[in-house]
Amino acid sequence: MKTAIRADAAAAMIPDGATVLIGGFMAVGTPHRLIDALVRRGARDLTLIANDTAMPGKGIGKLVAAGALRKAIVSHIGLNPETQAKMISGEIEVELVPQGTLVERIRAGGVGLGGVLTATGLGTPVEDGKTVVEVNGGRYLLETPLRGDFALIAARQADYLGNLQYSLTAHNFNPIMALAADTVIAEPDLIVPVGVIPPDFVKTPGILVDHLLERAA
Repeated sequence: MKTAIRADAAAAMIPDGATVLIGGFMAVGTPHRLIDALVRRGARDLTLIANDTAMPGKGIGKLVAAGALRKAIVSHIGLNPETQAKMISGEIEVELVPQGTLVERIRAGGVGLGGVLTATGLGTPVEDGKTVVEVNGGRYLLETPLRGDFALIAARQADYLGNLQYSLTAHNFNPIMALAADTVIAEPDLIVPVGVIPPDFVKTPGILVDHLLERAA
C-alpha cells in the first residue's frame, strides 16, 4: 500500500539541478499542485522534459516565470511568450524536438532502447550534429533516449497500490513518462480502494509509482 504525501514533501525530494519529466499537454494532465509546491520551494536549475511550457501563469508556465528552469526539452513554446523571451536572453536553454520524436525518445528511455530512427527532421536544423543511419536505402536520424530523475504526472484516479487511471488527453504523455524516470510521483484527483479501477483502465501499474500525493483539500 502507498502512503499519500503532501505536495511540499514531494517537492522537497526534488533537488535543484534535477531532470524532471512533467506530464500534460498544454497543462491538461499536468500535476498543478506539485508545480505550485516546486515554486514555493524555490526550485532552481531544473532540466524540464515535457511536451510544452504551457502558458503564462498556468502549469509549467509557473516554473518558467519563477526562474526554476535551466533547460527545456520540448516540442514547442509557441503559447508562452515568457519562455520565448527567456530563451532569447539566454536564461533558459531550449531544445525543440518534433512532437512524435519527443514521445519516442521518452519511450526509448523507458523501455531500455539505445535510440530510435526517424526521418523527421532530415534536411532541417534538427539534423545538425546527429548521426544519420541508412536502412534499406532510406536515411534516418538516430535520436537518443530521454530519461529523468523524476517523473511528475497527474492522474484521474489512483488506488491504494498506486495503479493509475487517466482521463482523455492526459493519456498522451503521462503513461510513457512513468516508464522513464528513476522516481515517479503521481498527483491523482481521487484515491480509491483497490478494485474500484477496472484492470483494463489501469494505464500505469502501481509498481512504477513511488509516491502518491494526497487528494486536494
